[in-house]
Amino acid sequence: MPDMTTVAAIGVTHWHALYDAAYLVMLKELPDVNLVAIHDDDASIAAERAAKLGNPPIYTDYKKMLAEVKPDFVVALGRPIDMAAIAHYLLDHGIPFVMEKPMGYNAEEVRSVADKARDKGGFAAVPLPYRYQPQILLAQKLIAEGCLGPLSHISFRSMRPTSARYSAWGAPWMLDPKIANGGCLRNLGPHGIDAFMLLTGEDAEVTGAQVSQRGLNTAVEDYACVLLRSASGVVGIVEVSNLSPNMAGKADLLVSGGNSMLVVEGSTARIITDEGTQTIQLEAGRKPSLLILRDALAHARAGKPPLTSVENCYRVVRLIDRAYALARG
Repeated sequence: MPDMTTVAAIGVTHWHALYDAAYLVMLKELPDVNLVAIHDDDASIAAERAAKLGNPPIYTDYKKMLAEVKPDFVVALGRPIDMAAIAHYLLDHGIPFVMEKPMGYNAEEVRSVADKARDKGGFAAVPLPYRYQPQILLAQKLIAEGCLGPLSHISFRSMRPTSARYSAWGAPWMLDPKIANGGCLRNLGPHGIDAFMLLTGEDAEVTGAQVSQRGLNTAVEDYACVLLRSASGVVGIVEVSNLSPNMAGKADLLVSGGNSMLVVEGSTARIITDEGTQTIQLEAGRKPSLLILRDALAHARAGKPPLTSVENCYRVVRLIDRAYALARG
């Protein structure tokens, strides 16, 4: 790819186009990137997003956009029901891309994308931002140094603002199970499940799961809890919800080993041993979405595989499908 990379965006109805991860806003912080066009099936959504991005050209047909603009790279967002078809098209046309998880409606669809990416040598990256979070980096360091001892169990908790944010951010379809194929487990669960496998260095299986929609009474769950077990027997608990009463939310991590325990609540980490407790204030680095885009673009330019790929996404979505099956009996 040239020194100035042209980027187009597909499916900007996804709230991460402008809010939360705000991928398209983050592109402006990369000096060697030019956002040349955006797409959405809904012209009004595309126009609303474009007005906040310097008014790049908008399209309601992404195939036409790609043929006319010929971008070097694509940021693919969209809805779960549409994602796999978009990914297949990009791979068939040799266009490198980063696509929001879950990258498909279910694990079968994501598997088909992963197979094609492998067979064609295509560049298909997925954002898994927990990998960039300071608490995960600290946990990796402690595990690598043997400070925790043999791992026993790992717990992740992510309590995000209520589902009302989706409609406010132009993505009410997140509350439609026919489009999103789930609620907080489908959307938030991948972060904790991927982090569990990253920290253990092993694949995992789901041993139990519960979901609930009692809190907000929507058509998709607003709370989920998944029990995991790694290949060597490390137990994982991943708890997610859309029930935080404010926009701050809450995120906790616990990693317990035979020698010591890491407990992270917000930006405060405590390493607990039989000799006492060490408290560390974690410093937030640059926004994970910016680092994800930077790394994906750099690897695509260099002809290297992505740091996190559709194969990583499949490993997670497979477990999410299994969790739903167990929770629904």
